Amino acid sequence: MWPVCQKHSNESQNTFGLLWTIPFGLGAAVSIRVSNELGAGKPKAARLAVRVVLVMAITEGMLVGLLMILLRNIWGHVYSHEQEVVKYVAVMMPIVALSSFLDGLQGVISGVARGCGWQKIAAYVNLGSFYLVGAPCAVLFAFFFHMKGKGLWLGLICALIVQVIFFLIITINSNWEKEAEKAAERVNDSKNPSGEDFERPKC
Repeated sequence: MWPVCQKHSNESQNTFGLLWTIPFGLGAAVSIRVSNELGAGKPKAARLAVRVVLVMAITEGMLVGLLMILLRNIWGHVYSHEQEVVKYVAVMMPIVALSSFLDGLQGVISGVARGCGWQKIAAYVNLGSFYLVGAPCAVLFAFFFHMKGKGLWLGLICALIVQVIFFLIITINSNWEKEAEKAAERVNDSKNPSGEDFERPKC
């Protein structure tokens, strides 16, 4: 079974990476938009951008996940003609779909964190989620419960769930007016070599 798991691991990682490009783009876009709006002193616009991108990520994740589940018996043929591998892919695709949905959410919320300057908080969340939750759960499911490849993916899902929950709590409880003030302070603290403030570009 492990050779089959290894074959599917490559297929699932390729699929996962392909699907990740969409939320990656959304995360990059919202990072730039939020940072620009906060820097311009527009907290309401930043909050609106966050809400819009979350709706987009949820919608995209649900549609892509549904498509993956519907095509689970076909998708394996893209990579292999071995029936054992194709059947294993069909079993694993719902799990991959769920992990893709969760990773899409954390991807866009991570973009919000970058735009707000929460890199330090995000680093703690990521380290805790994957090393304190994800890795132990993956080992537990894969080797102690003998779930093999499925157990490794379930460990990833556990990490993503914790990651999404913490990022959502931080984002929902954010005071966007204060974030705009912090952004203004960071701009004012930026000095050029002559010691004078940088002049803001006129929009």
